[in-house]
Amino acid sequence: MKLPILEGTALPELVRRVTQPDIHKYAEASGDYNPIHIDEQFAAATPLGGTIAHGMLVLAYMSEMLSAAFGEPWDSTGRLSIRFRSPARPGDTLTVSGQVESVAEENAIVCVTCSLSCCNQAGEVVVSGEARVRIPASL
Repeated sequence: MKLPILEGTALPELVRRVTQPDIHKYAEASGDYNPIHIDEQFAAATPLGGTIAHGMLVLAYMSEMLSAAFGEPWDSTGRLSIRFRSPARPGDTLTVSGQVESVAEENAIVCVTCSLSCCNQAGEVVVSGEARVRIPASL
């Protein structure tokens, strides 16, 4: 555990800039070659007006922020409940933030619930949600 876990504690913010090369790298890693992500000409002709980042790429930024806050136990004991609100686009600067909403101890396990938000540079919410992390009380 990397930060004091108290209700109201802000999680460390994470800022990442979305680039088209990063989107292409994610497409290669995931095998998701949907043209809305990688074909600029195709994407420009859609109602979205251009390419957008994979939702899971944005969630990777959220997971990175949670790992900075809680360390590796987040990966094995946590879960996310999220909602995609608007697309992230190449050139966007995303800020992932969160706050501890509740802390409870049960059978030597600390259960932490956090609100999460990922916003672009205009303050528009791209993803919102909640993380629940279970951490052994001895950490």
